[in-house]
Amino acid sequence: MLAKLLEPEVRDLIASRDYATLSDLFEDWLPADLAELVESLDAEEKVAAFRAIQGEHAAETFAYLDLSTQEELAETLPRETLTEVLNGMSADDRTALLEEVPEDLAARLIALLSSEERAVAELLLDYPDDSVGRLMTPEFLAVRRDWMLRRVLDYIRTHGSRSETLDTIYVIDEHRHLVDDINIRDILLAPLEASVGEIMDNQFVALSVADDQETAISVFRKYDRTVLPVVDVQGRLLGIVTVDDMLDVAEEESTEDIQKFGGVEALDESYTDTPLLQLLRKRGTWLTVLFVGEMLTASAMQYFEGELKRAMVLVTFIPLIISSGGNSGSQAATLIIRALALGEVTLRDWWKVMRREIISGLVLGVVLGAIGFLRIMIWSRFTTIYDPHWALLGVTVGCSVIGVVLWGTLSGSMIPFLLKRLGLDPATSSAPFVATLVDVTGIVIFFLCALLFLSGTML
Repeated sequence: MLAKLLEPEVRDLIASRDYATLSDLFEDWLPADLAELVESLDAEEKVAAFRAIQGEHAAETFAYLDLSTQEELAETLPRETLTEVLNGMSADDRTALLEEVPEDLAARLIALLSSEERAVAELLLDYPDDSVGRLMTPEFLAVRRDWMLRRVLDYIRTHGSRSETLDTIYVIDEHRHLVDDINIRDILLAPLEASVGEIMDNQFVALSVADDQETAISVFRKYDRTVLPVVDVQGRLLGIVTVDDMLDVAEEESTEDIQKFGGVEALDESYTDTPLLQLLRKRGTWLTVLFVGEMLTASAMQYFEGELKRAMVLVTFIPLIISSGGNSGSQAATLIIRALALGEVTLRDWWKVMRREIISGLVLGVVLGAIGFLRIMIWSRFTTIYDPHWALLGVTVGCSVIGVVLWGTLSGSMIPFLLKRLGLDPATSSAPFVATLVDVTGIVIFFLCALLFLSGTML
């Protein structure tokens, strides 16, 4: 809001080259607001505005910019400015930038880092993609159990400015093994003469550097933490991960799942930044697969062409039947995929889920089937289109709906488990995929019921 209100004034200052006033104006702005302003400006204005941001404020603002703006500034900012920004960024934010930009640009940016910061950047980039190691920062404070709290507070005052957060102080032994974590509140409220060991409870939660990022999200959620330590296989403290990084990961994971569930390959960039050809490819791939799948529906209808010719009235119920199955399948898939993502169910719960979905499918199918039967019964009172076999037709439609809804709920709930078991992303069993599968089988179920109940009458 602040950026939009003052954007005209900022543009005027840039046009008049009054950078001193612009720099003074930016002093009291929050980095997130500055980033919003920079992103709203034209290319040349972005560079001018960003250069007016002073010191550490510039590095913090750069971290809030979207990737496309970061790349644009990395290509256009003076070398001195870019060097200061990159060395001033927190390690985790810088890693997020370096792993996303093209390799040649990443190499040029790494070359601008100081030897110390370059070593940190290369260390973090050596960890696997989507691992906790890519998210952590080595900027934390660690103390020993035999330290007096007076010494701990002096240490915090001296070195705290280099720490990502001061919410938690970590306790390590002589080999850097993590022993405990202490909330800063406990340190501030305890007597200065007390030792660290006296206020320790020897209970802590830590992430492994090799954990995947989805696991980290679950741990943050379970223990309601804002920061967690990261250790190696020997239990040595390597760094910390903060909740702001987890929020970014959770947003990316949710966005990817939603896109896949909608029948689109996950986008590597935002919708507006994705090139049109790439967007068409990612959408077209799934559409082609689904289109080919729907051809099976046409093949199924052709197989029952003779029955359709003898009872054209059946055609009018095909949309009703297949939509009921598709909707029930999409509902079940949505619920199970989300439950798997949140850890509410695991692969071992598949039989429990199947039992619930069988009951749900039957109950929902009976309800919808009864509504379909009543519809035919009521219409038969005002029209002769269903005479004289309206009751058999109603039973056919009702039983078909029960079968299709039951099949839809089972397919929608079990396919995510199958994909998870195969090591694939359950979100790939998107609603369109489930709907297409149920469409084909729905046609078969409908005409099998028609042959069973209408042979010798309408067929």
